[in-house]
Amino acid sequence: MPKEILIVDDEPGVVVAIQFLMEQQGYTVLVAKSGEDALEEIYRYKPDLAILDIMLPGISGWEVCEIVRLNPDYRNVKIVFLTARGDEAEIARGLAIGADAYITKPFSNDQLIAKVNMLLETAYEETGK
Repeated sequence: MPKEILIVDDEPGVVVAIQFLMEQQGYTVLVAKSGEDALEEIYRYKPDLAILDIMLPGISGWEVCEIVRLNPDYRNVKIVFLTARGDEAEIARGLAIGADAYITKPFSNDQLIAKVNMLLETAYEETGK
């Protein structure tokens, strides 16, 4: 059964590019364009991994990460921040609130694929799923 990845970004071009990359890797892709939509998708589908922008309409990616991490039912959902906000304090904050990885835009396709594959392999080793 293919792993599910949720892409959360309000920029259609970014979503299309990441969706193409992830589908080429054999993943099933879900899409959300706001923080609220992201939470709905996470609660409904419990994806294996979320690629999450910080600057979103409605609630921010920071808040989405914090809310997801507060609920033990979703602790196995891996979270990768993919954002233009890349100073050291923001990277530290993202990791401190529970993100599994933090990648800044512009990003390398190879870097994103490698990070996603590594996180999902680690998740499989931890849970067997």
